[in-house]
Amino acid sequence: MTVSRRDQILRVAARLFAERGYQSVGMDDIGAAVGISGPALYKHFRGKEAMLTELLVDISEQLLARGRERAAIEEPGAALAGLISGQVEFALRHPDLITLHDHALNQVPVQDRHRIRRLQRAYVEIWVEVALRAYPTWPDDRHARAAVHATFGLINSTPHTLKTPQRILSPVLGRMAGAALSAAATETVGAGSVTETTRVGSVTDAPDPA
Repeated sequence: MTVSRRDQILRVAARLFAERGYQSVGMDDIGAAVGISGPALYKHFRGKEAMLTELLVDISEQLLARGRERAAIEEPGAALAGLISGQVEFALRHPDLITLHDHALNQVPVQDRHRIRRLQRAYVEIWVEVALRAYPTWPDDRHARAAVHATFGLINSTPHTLKTPQRILSPVLGRMAGAALSAAATETVGAGSVTETTRVGSVTDAPDPA
């Protein structure tokens, strides 16, 4: 697939921002990395803030759209497996964007930052709804939401595991995420008594990224 000049610039900017820190990268640095002058970049973007904003807004919109598609699968276990595999695919393909979100989100203009947060909250709620369908023994949505956030933390650890081959890391993350949600869904009943939850086998066998 042919990558447009604009997309090429965004990919390079994401890598440089993640490696060096957003504040340490200038337009000239990005231009040099893509083979054009810094001033020429202004034909594509107003500045590096615009690049950062587009990167984080775009990926948030993509995750939400794909999450809705996967959540529409009727069988809850398959829907949850799809959400997990989709998040694993994102984390393996875009570790730079995870780093950017963690360290540079506050550099995005306030209005766009609120938009990103709204998109992300909607994405989380998709997971919560599917998790509750897959594991109806959860006491309430607060428990499911806490487990979902923790699962994101597990999957989004990829910036710290870049040297691990994806063919190894992808199934490991998929299985661990599925197992973590299954374990978190175990409901304690009474003193020292635990009910047996229904395991969703397809979740722990999330496929490799496409």
